[in-house]
Amino acid sequence: MTESTAAWQLPDGVDELLPADAWRVDQLRRQFTDCARHSGYELVMPPLIEYIDALLTGTGEATSLQTFKVVDQQSGRTLGVRADMTPQVARLDAHELRTDGPNRLCYTGTVLRARTDGYGGSRTPQQFGAELFGHAGNAADIEVIRLMLDTAGLAGLSNQSLVLDLGHVGVYQGLCTAAGFTDAEQRAVFTAMNRGSLPDMESALSSAQCSDGLKQAFVALLNLRGGSDVVEQAQAELLADAVTQDMPTGGAEVITAALHTLSDVIAAIQRSHEGVRLVIDLAELRGYRYHTGMLFAAYNEAGDVLARGGRYDAIGTAFGRDRPATGFSGDLTQLSRLAANAQDAFINSAPKQGVFVPNTKDLSVALEAALWQQVRNLRSSGTRVVLALPGDNSGPELYQCSHQLLQRDNDWCVEPITS
Repeated sequence: MTESTAAWQLPDGVDELLPADAWRVDQLRRQFTDCARHSGYELVMPPLIEYIDALLTGTGEATSLQTFKVVDQQSGRTLGVRADMTPQVARLDAHELRTDGPNRLCYTGTVLRARTDGYGGSRTPQQFGAELFGHAGNAADIEVIRLMLDTAGLAGLSNQSLVLDLGHVGVYQGLCTAAGFTDAEQRAVFTAMNRGSLPDMESALSSAQCSDGLKQAFVALLNLRGGSDVVEQAQAELLADAVTQDMPTGGAEVITAALHTLSDVIAAIQRSHEGVRLVIDLAELRGYRYHTGMLFAAYNEAGDVLARGGRYDAIGTAFGRDRPATGFSGDLTQLSRLAANAQDAFINSAPKQGVFVPNTKDLSVALEAALWQQVRNLRSSGTRVVLALPGDNSGPELYQCSHQLLQRDNDWCVEPITS
């Protein structure tokens, strides 16, 4: 690579948006914040950088590895460039926007990640998201999921083209609590579950001291993935007498509560978003050490992720305020690109019909005043108006203008450009 080439190339995974894509992403950003506001969510804008201990609160090792860290030359403390905005919004709920009731917050902004996800993803996503604090009931999860699906609809994706993946960490937690695993056994079972590997699961359970019924339940959990009937299947297989008879007090109740929550969410989404394909995956443990309840993600038919989230009640503890919390986030750039390829994609907001004003000179004071009044009127009505600069002979095509503002007698008239 020559020195001149290196000067203009961007680092791997760092994106920039040219006009057409930038207009599309910005339109989607504005539509999302309007949609969230109409649902009662307030817009917040957390800082790009803050103290590392606050930035990583509740998010675990994965976010720490993704976070750029620098030393603040003023305080000597370590700062982090945000890789995820959720902890920042939790801090705002706990302190700056403290309230005893539910707190609905939404946000958009660039985040920076130290590495890509391994699949060519961006290190500079335009993150969007919404968080609902202060309500532990199923209604909060349902509200957030509905907003997540509505956001996909803003991008021109119909309900019929959406897949909603649902899970609940309480099912796995309930079984683990009942099994009484050692730390080593817990790690082995967790790894097998994440891999979806039956041989690994059987190996991990071979030396465990739990009952055969519980071992069978962990094996069954690997295959509990499918439509809404998975919840009934889970009740039959995970709460059978052979499993529950050796459970300590409360073990079965944890699993029952998780399955009840799933049933409520499924029924609510089927009522509000008819046509969305539901996939229930009880072996999904994404963010297990971070999430405390429901897990959810929206995909298109090709399997591309549009947004994902879940319940994370413990996030506010480190900020001195233990509040229930649920929310979702996604990448506006990714969502807009997927929408651009969709059959029912939303219209690019870059103006396609503008008004071009050719070079004008030697105008009388009255004519110039009338020109500027006309330009202001057009712009205030939402019309794009481009004035040619002295010596600019590029013409209206360069500026995507379909009309011209021309002098006719003592007035200015908008006329179509004819070939």
